[in-house]
Amino acid sequence: MRALLVVNHRATTTSARVRQVLVQALRSEVDLDVAYTQRRGHAANLAQRAAKDGFDVVVALGGDGTVNEIVNGLLIDGPGPRVPALAVVPGGSTNVFARAIGLPNDWVEATGVLLEALREGRSQVIGLGRADDRYFTFCAGFGLDAEVIHRVEQARRRGNTATPLLYARALAGRYLMPTDRPHSRIRLERPGEPTDPDLATVIVQNTTPWTYLGSRPIDACPDASFDLGLDLLGVRALHTPGFARTVSQLLFPDGLVRLPARQRADRARGPHGGSVLRLHDAAEFTLLAEEPRPFQLDGEYLGERDKIRFVAVPAALRVIW
Repeated sequence: MRALLVVNHRATTTSARVRQVLVQALRSEVDLDVAYTQRRGHAANLAQRAAKDGFDVVVALGGDGTVNEIVNGLLIDGPGPRVPALAVVPGGSTNVFARAIGLPNDWVEATGVLLEALREGRSQVIGLGRADDRYFTFCAGFGLDAEVIHRVEQARRRGNTATPLLYARALAGRYLMPTDRPHSRIRLERPGEPTDPDLATVIVQNTTPWTYLGSRPIDACPDASFDLGLDLLGVRALHTPGFARTVSQLLFPDGLVRLPARQRADRARGPHGGSVLRLHDAAEFTLLAEEPRPFQLDGEYLGERDKIRFVAVPAALRVIW
């Protein structure tokens, strides 16, 4: 079996020693080549070349941004039986995709799981989301969460470490910051369904969770799954008691007071109420903004857009774990 290990040398939780140990471990199971990313977008180019050169597996050592680039490189010509499988060793600050497929967040334990899967030939085909021409593995955001990610990326470029506290500070700063577009709205359009013109920010999920706050999973759309279409959470207003309630439901899904198990089972799953819109297992929809809004995929800020078409892509990629 031929495998390419794509290493993000700037991954926040790895070192030269980690990379050396991982390479030695993988070479005990596969015929391994190693490539290091040199710039943003390079992982996609490496994965695309691996697909054309007939590799069987591409292993990502990095965070969610590296995984997303590799997925898009592998699927440059779309899904198909000759597309190499994906494997992941978590090396970022959050590693949502790796944890969503059930890998330990510790790279040593995750490597052990990967080696066992390679020996046993264990893999699973998953569905992905696509936003315009780009695939995503676990989430997309249009509005507030993308603004927060942008602020965090700016802070990281100034030398800050991406921690839950940094994200919380970015959210608080954006929420309290005066805005010059308080009435800018997002419109949701679905084939054969009425248009909803009154959203302030939108989260789209291909699986759950949406993200992690340290070790705690945060579930905007708790029923999202790799085996289904896309789920959506839309919030209608940001500076209202309804938004505060939605944030509370995200952070404390069981409530501030711990309820008995039977009562927790009866509680609505995920944020709910008149201030939110939820979709489950959607095959396709389009988001349109009155003016360009921040946009992110898999935790990576991609600039501003005023229109994005989302499509669920079933059975898109084989993943080894």
